[in-house]
Amino acid sequence: MILKDRIAVVTGAGSGIGRAGAMIMAREGALVVIADRDQASGEATACDIRAAGGRAEALATDVADDAAVEQLIAGTLDRHGRIDILHNHAGIQVGGTLTEVEVGGMDASWRVNVRAQFLAARLVMPSMIAQGGGVILNTASNSGVFYDREMIAYATSKHAVVAMTRQMSLDYASDNVRVNALCPGWVDTPFNEPFIAQMGGREAIENYVRTKIPMGRWASAEEIAEAILFLVSDRSSFMTGQALVIDGGESIG
Repeated sequence: MILKDRIAVVTGAGSGIGRAGAMIMAREGALVVIADRDQASGEATACDIRAAGGRAEALATDVADDAAVEQLIAGTLDRHGRIDILHNHAGIQVGGTLTEVEVGGMDASWRVNVRAQFLAARLVMPSMIAQGGGVILNTASNSGVFYDREMIAYATSKHAVVAMTRQMSLDYASDNVRVNALCPGWVDTPFNEPFIAQMGGREAIENYVRTKIPMGRWASAEEIAEAILFLVSDRSSFMTGQALVIDGGESIG
C-alpha cells in the first residue's frame, strides 16, 4: 500500500473523478476525508470505501463557503494531527461566451474553481511545512492549457488554477511540499451536463468525442484516478509545478 496511514482530504469526492480518486487513495492505505456539498453523496463514497475495507469519513462541505473550508481543514488537523494529501477537486462548469455569461457566473467560477483551492491550500500549508512535507493536487482541466469555444468563465478559471499551482510549487518546493495540477479532458461523469446541454444533447456530445478526440472516446473516472494516485504518492516524488494533461490527445489534435 503506497499511501499507508496517510491522511488525505478530497473535495468534490461525492461523485465522478473526485470519488474515483478518493476510492483509489483508500485502496492504497490512506484515511480519506470525503468533502462534498451533497452530504448524501459524500456519505455514499465513504460507505463504499469502508465496505471495501478502507478508512474514510465524510463531511458536508460547500467550498464556496470560506467557513466550511476552514472547518474542513482545521477539523481534520484536530482529529488526525496532520494532512499529508490535499486534493482540491471540487469545481463548477459555467458555459457561454463573453456576452452570454452573467457576471455572477464568472464570480462563481472564480470562487469555486480558484479561490476555494487557494484558501484550502493556504490553510493546510503551515501544517505541511511543520510536518516536513506534503502533497497538494489542484484539479484544473485541459481547458487550463488550451481553449474551448464558448467557455470563457471555465477556461479562465482553469488557466488560473494552473498558474496558481506553478506559483505555489516554486514557493514551497524547499519545504518538501509538492504541488501539481490535474488536467483531465473528456471524462464521462455528471460534471459535463452543462456542456452537453450547450452542445445539443447526448448524441451531439458523443459525436464530438468520436470526431474531435484523437483516441475517439471518453476517459473513465477510474483511468483518471490512476493518474491521481501517481501524483499524490511517492511515485511522483521529484515532480512539482506540473500540469498533467490526460485528454486522449484532444489538446494537441
